Amino acid sequence: MYKLYVKRIVDFICAFFAIILLFPLFVLTGILIFFQDFGPSIFRQERVGKGGKLFKFYKFRSMPVNTPNVQSSDTGKLKITAFGKFIRRTNLDELPQLFNILKGDMSIFGPRPCIPSQERLIQLRTRNGSLECKPGLTGLAQVNSYDFMPEEEKANWDGIYASNITFKQDLHILLKTFLYLTKKPPTY
Repeated sequence: MYKLYVKRIVDFICAFFAIILLFPLFVLTGILIFFQDFGPSIFRQERVGKGGKLFKFYKFRSMPVNTPNVQSSDTGKLKITAFGKFIRRTNLDELPQLFNILKGDMSIFGPRPCIPSQERLIQLRTRNGSLECKPGLTGLAQVNSYDFMPEEEKANWDGIYASNITFKQDLHILLKTFLYLTKKPPTY
């Protein structure tokens, strides 16, 4: 029941109220990003969603305009703007994904959406069934050092999540996410 119906209702309600509550922060962040280099504040990228379907993924832009698309583990090789470093450290760059959740492309909890060029990760997720989950804002792999883990390990965490989608597990991920966010942030 939770997986089929309640999870989507919770996602929608939480995303809706979070957007309303955080609206001033959205506006301020967007303005500060725009005035760095007069480019768009929102970064849009095709990501792989449930069942392998592509969707437009939103983030606050932390890199200069026209930076190439790369997977998250390779972003250390790219230039990040001064304000971009701050929004990444504080995870503010992820806030626009609340609109992806509202639209139904994503969930609050689930495997992080990968880019289409991450073919190996897509194959692994297809094999373990986790590609049939909506991608999430946070998930088991994220609270277990996602960015620096091998794709096999990411897919393993995603498979564990997909095989046991429950309110209790989502609550556990939520608590671990808050603990993760209170850790000393990485430097870029």
